[in-house]
Amino acid sequence: MNIYIIIESILVSIGATSAMTWFSYAMSESFRELYKEPVLLSFALKKTHVRLSKKSQRTWAWLIHYIIGFLFVMGYYIVWVKNILPVSPLNALLLGVISGVIGILSWIIIFKMTDHQTPIDFKGYYIQLFFAHIIFAVAATALYSITLLF
Repeated sequence: MNIYIIIESILVSIGATSAMTWFSYAMSESFRELYKEPVLLSFALKKTHVRLSKKSQRTWAWLIHYIIGFLFVMGYYIVWVKNILPVSPLNALLLGVISGVIGILSWIIIFKMTDHQTPIDFKGYYIQLFFAHIIFAVAATALYSITLLF
Protein backbone atom coordinates (compact mmCIF):
# COMPACT_ATOMS: atom_id res chain seq x y z
CA MET A 1 0.00 0.00 0.00
CA ASN A 2 1.52 3.29 -1.04
CA ILE A 3 1.31 6.71 0.57
CA TYR A 4 -1.20 7.95 -2.03
CA ILE A 5 -3.70 5.24 -1.05
CA ILE A 6 -3.24 6.02 2.64
CA ILE A 7 -3.77 9.77 2.11
CA GLU A 8 -6.72 9.06 -0.19
CA SER A 9 -8.29 6.77 2.43
CA ILE A 10 -7.74 9.31 5.20
CA LEU A 11 -9.42 12.05 3.16
CA VAL A 12 -12.32 9.81 2.11
CA SER A 13 -12.81 8.66 5.71
CA ILE A 14 -12.75 12.23 7.06
CA GLY A 15 -15.42 13.26 4.54
CA ALA A 16 -17.61 10.20 5.09
CA THR A 17 -17.29 10.28 8.89
CA SER A 18 -18.08 14.00 8.90
CA ALA A 19 -21.21 13.40 6.78
CA MET A 20 -22.33 10.63 9.11
CA THR A 21 -21.61 12.73 12.20
CA TRP A 22 -23.49 15.72 10.77
CA PHE A 23 -26.50 13.44 10.21
CA SER A 24 -26.29 12.04 13.76
CA TYR A 25 -26.07 15.51 15.25
CA ALA A 26 -29.00 16.71 13.11
CA MET A 27 -31.12 13.72 14.19
CA SER A 28 -30.10 14.25 17.79
CA GLU A 29 -31.30 17.85 17.64
CA SER A 30 -34.41 17.00 15.64
CA PHE A 31 -35.59 14.27 18.03
CA ARG A 32 -34.05 15.86 21.14
CA GLU A 33 -32.26 12.60 21.91
CA LEU A 34 -28.61 11.73 22.47
CA TYR A 35 -27.54 10.24 19.13
CA LYS A 36 -24.08 11.84 19.00
CA GLU A 37 -21.45 9.10 18.63
CA PRO A 38 -18.48 11.17 19.91
CA VAL A 39 -20.44 12.17 23.03
CA LEU A 40 -21.46 8.55 23.65
CA LEU A 41 -17.84 7.43 23.09
CA SER A 42 -16.75 10.01 25.64
CA PHE A 43 -19.20 8.52 28.17
CA ALA A 44 -17.87 5.05 27.35
CA LEU A 45 -14.28 6.20 27.91
CA LYS A 46 -15.28 7.65 31.26
CA LYS A 47 -16.76 4.27 32.26
CA THR A 48 -13.46 2.49 31.49
CA HIS A 49 -11.90 4.36 34.40
CA VAL A 50 -8.97 5.47 32.24
CA ARG A 51 -7.69 8.59 33.93
CA LEU A 52 -8.28 11.38 31.45
CA SER A 53 -9.44 14.93 31.85
CA LYS A 54 -12.87 15.75 30.39
CA LYS A 55 -11.18 17.58 27.53
CA SER A 56 -8.92 14.58 26.82
CA GLN A 57 -11.92 12.24 26.93
CA ARG A 58 -13.71 14.37 24.34
CA THR A 59 -10.60 14.59 22.17
CA TRP A 60 -10.01 10.83 22.33
CA ALA A 61 -13.69 10.14 21.63
CA TRP A 62 -13.56 12.24 18.45
CA LEU A 63 -10.25 10.67 17.43
CA ILE A 64 -11.60 7.14 18.00
CA HIS A 65 -14.72 8.02 16.00
CA TYR A 66 -12.62 9.12 13.02
CA ILE A 67 -10.23 6.16 13.34
CA ILE A 68 -13.19 3.78 13.19
CA GLY A 69 -14.37 5.63 10.08
CA PHE A 70 -10.90 5.15 8.57
CA LEU A 71 -11.04 1.41 9.34
CA PHE A 72 -14.43 1.12 7.63
CA VAL A 73 -13.06 2.95 4.57
CA MET A 74 -10.05 0.62 4.48
CA GLY A 75 -12.49 -2.31 4.52
CA TYR A 76 -14.41 -0.75 1.64
CA TYR A 77 -11.16 -0.12 -0.22
CA ILE A 78 -10.25 -3.81 0.00
CA VAL A 79 -13.73 -4.77 -1.22
CA TRP A 80 -13.38 -2.35 -4.16
CA VAL A 81 -9.81 -3.15 -5.28
CA LYS A 82 -10.33 -6.91 -4.95
CA ASN A 83 -13.43 -6.37 -7.08
CA ILE A 84 -15.61 -8.15 -4.53
CA LEU A 85 -18.13 -5.36 -5.08
CA PRO A 86 -17.62 -2.82 -7.83
CA VAL A 87 -17.96 0.86 -6.97
CA SER A 88 -21.63 1.69 -7.63
CA PRO A 89 -24.56 3.43 -5.95
CA LEU A 90 -26.33 0.12 -5.28
CA ASN A 91 -23.21 -1.38 -3.71
CA ALA A 92 -22.77 1.78 -1.64
CA LEU A 93 -26.20 1.07 -0.15
CA LEU A 94 -25.22 -2.56 0.46
CA LEU A 95 -22.02 -1.48 2.22
CA GLY A 96 -24.09 0.98 4.26
CA VAL A 97 -26.49 -1.75 5.36
CA ILE A 98 -23.62 -4.05 6.33
CA SER A 99 -21.83 -1.20 8.12
CA GLY A 100 -25.06 -0.25 9.89
CA VAL A 101 -25.47 -3.75 11.25
CA ILE A 102 -21.81 -3.80 12.36
CA GLY A 103 -22.24 -0.38 13.97
CA ILE A 104 -25.38 -1.40 15.86
CA LEU A 105 -23.79 -4.64 17.12
CA SER A 106 -20.69 -2.71 18.17
CA TRP A 107 -22.71 -0.16 20.13
CA ILE A 108 -24.74 -2.91 21.82
CA ILE A 109 -21.43 -4.39 23.00
CA ILE A 110 -20.05 -0.99 24.06
CA PHE A 111 -23.21 -0.21 26.05
CA LYS A 112 -23.13 -3.64 27.73
CA MET A 113 -19.40 -3.44 28.53
CA THR A 114 -19.66 0.03 30.03
CA ASP A 115 -23.00 -0.53 31.78
CA HIS A 116 -24.35 2.59 30.08
CA GLN A 117 -26.65 4.49 32.45
CA THR A 118 -27.31 7.74 30.57
CA PRO A 119 -30.94 7.93 29.48
CA ILE A 120 -31.04 7.13 25.80
CA ASP A 121 -33.71 5.95 23.41
CA PHE A 122 -31.82 2.82 22.31
CA LYS A 123 -34.30 1.83 19.61
CA GLY A 124 -34.27 5.32 18.13
CA TYR A 125 -30.48 5.46 18.39
CA TYR A 126 -30.02 2.17 16.55
CA ILE A 127 -32.44 3.19 13.79
CA GLN A 128 -30.64 6.52 13.40
CA LEU A 129 -27.26 4.75 13.49
CA PHE A 130 -28.32 2.39 10.71
CA PHE A 131 -29.19 5.29 8.41
CA ALA A 132 -26.08 7.20 9.49
CA HIS A 133 -23.97 4.29 8.23
CA ILE A 134 -25.79 4.31 4.90
CA ILE A 135 -24.92 8.01 4.60
CA PHE A 136 -21.33 7.14 5.55
CA ALA A 137 -21.07 4.46 2.86
CA VAL A 138 -22.69 6.59 0.16
CA ALA A 139 -20.38 9.51 1.01
CA ALA A 140 -17.32 7.23 1.08
CA THR A 141 -18.27 5.70 -2.27
CA ALA A 142 -18.90 9.11 -3.85
CA LEU A 143 -15.64 10.54 -2.54
CA TYR A 144 -13.68 7.46 -3.59
CA SER A 145 -15.27 7.65 -7.06
CA ILE A 146 -14.02 11.22 -7.39
CA THR A 147 -10.46 10.09 -6.62
CA LEU A 148 -10.68 7.58 -9.48
CA LEU A 149 -10.89 10.52 -11.88
CA PHE A 150 -7.34 11.61 -11.02
